[in-house]
Amino acid sequence: MTGVVPPLVTPLTPSYDVDTGSLARLIQYQLTGGVNGVFVLGTSGEGTFLTDEQRQVVLETVVGEVSGQVPVLAGVIDTSTARVGAHVSAALKAGVDGLVATAPFYAATHPAEIERHFTRLAALAGETPLYAYDIPVRVGTKLPTALVISLAKAGVIAGVKDSSGQEPSLRRLVMERREAGLNEFAIMTGSEVAVDSALAFGVDGVVPGLGNVDPAGYVRLFGASSAEAWDEQERLIRLFDIVDVADRSRMGASSAALGAFKAALYLLGVIDCPITAYPSVPLDEEEIAALRPLLDEAGLH
Repeated sequence: MTGVVPPLVTPLTPSYDVDTGSLARLIQYQLTGGVNGVFVLGTSGEGTFLTDEQRQVVLETVVGEVSGQVPVLAGVIDTSTARVGAHVSAALKAGVDGLVATAPFYAATHPAEIERHFTRLAALAGETPLYAYDIPVRVGTKLPTALVISLAKAGVIAGVKDSSGQEPSLRRLVMERREAGLNEFAIMTGSEVAVDSALAFGVDGVVPGLGNVDPAGYVRLFGASSAEAWDEQERLIRLFDIVDVADRSRMGASSAALGAFKAALYLLGVIDCPITAYPSVPLDEEEIAALRPLLDEAGLH
């Protein structure tokens, strides 16, 4: 896994059904932008908010629309190994190319239990690559570097998406990978705003939520020289201000960010409805309108 692999939002209808037409257009928008893969049912995809039936609709729609042009990675995120295992089976049935799992959450877990979790999932995945998703703000546990390297050496995981926001830890992981000779182990950053620096110290690519809105921008950033990357990253940092438009006194940070991504795609004509999965609070008309100048400034019309 390398390059730009956006974690796709899940477009919904006003009645909270999966909007397969909008999802198909979103896929084409990503492919036209030149992405190297797509990741569905992650945090941006509201995977943990959807029913199993909705998740299956997403998987089948995306796999069918992508039609082998780029790899499709599926989030199999849930509280326990047994529940994640059921998602693994469903994702494999749909024909995905990779699986992405966090450590178990809700119950406090020990590194030994996290190791058992990923080892069991890898056995269920068979030949399909399994990637670890390090997002401690949601899981409550930071994946220890030593454990990640151990799982990589054992062939349990094929890579990691680091959304910890801890750049020193991410850089240490890159260093440990090099020292262990794990050249095929993929390290991806989930940051939207520090991609240029992460690429400079050796990560393999980026999984940015903002990539929903501007996939081509992240593709340019990934392929740019140092000076060009600096300019492109600064443009994307300004575009990322869309997550601050919503009134945080009436909604949480996740609603504000995902609502902004969906509202931007709505304004760009990619999806039909900017609603977020229940119980998230969607952006109102005034907040949606406030995104327009930021999109214009970023050159998105």
